[in-house]
Amino acid sequence: MSRLPPPFTPPLLMQTSPEWAERGLATLALADPALHGVLDRAGPLPWRSRPPGFPGLLRTICGQQISNRAAGAIWGRLRALPGALEPAGLLALDDAELCRLAGLSRPKAAHARSLAAAILEGRLRLDALPSMEDEEAIAHLSAVRGLGRWTAQVHLLFAEGRPDIFPEGDLALAAALAHLRGLPSRPTPRTLAVLAEQWRPWRSIAARLLWHHWRHATGRPGADPEDDG
Repeated sequence: MSRLPPPFTPPLLMQTSPEWAERGLATLALADPALHGVLDRAGPLPWRSRPPGFPGLLRTICGQQISNRAAGAIWGRLRALPGALEPAGLLALDDAELCRLAGLSRPKAAHARSLAAAILEGRLRLDALPSMEDEEAIAHLSAVRGLGRWTAQVHLLFAEGRPDIFPEGDLALAAALAHLRGLPSRPTPRTLAVLAEQWRPWRSIAARLLWHHWRHATGRPGADPEDDG
């Protein structure tokens, strides 16, 4: 039997949910009572967010395709390195610091440098993200080597606070929906994207509810970041 993915929990600032999120929850309660019923079983939805900009994207790179616990440990060591949370400072760090001290793999160290260089060279314009439509912003972020669509979506959902982002390639979301709906198997990313259409324009809230359900269903409500999908 294949190992189910851990619940996703981004790195995390716990906050009170904004007014728009409350409207989204109310709309989903009418549109999909089963999804909204997650709150009855798992309790109130914790509102998690990421820091915007370079630190938030760097944090997501740390968590790609590894366990929650490992990602949190690496992030803790990386952010302790002088200058690591600024693009120029990150580029000044060598592999001995990024890999041996912080624990990044060599590919992830290369991705972190690619991100920093893209910002400094003006190819990645984080200040322009708020003016971009969702798909335009996803394409702009994922054009940077090492980010990819999942990373871009997670950043826009948690750091930019966008209401209608759904990371269809996330394994925990697929597992959560299969568990919630009693599906025979986890939906593929393509199928998951189609199923998520019913939750527009509040797909970010639906994703948060599914992650909340999966944390509750797997008995790991306090799991550290991140997802391994």
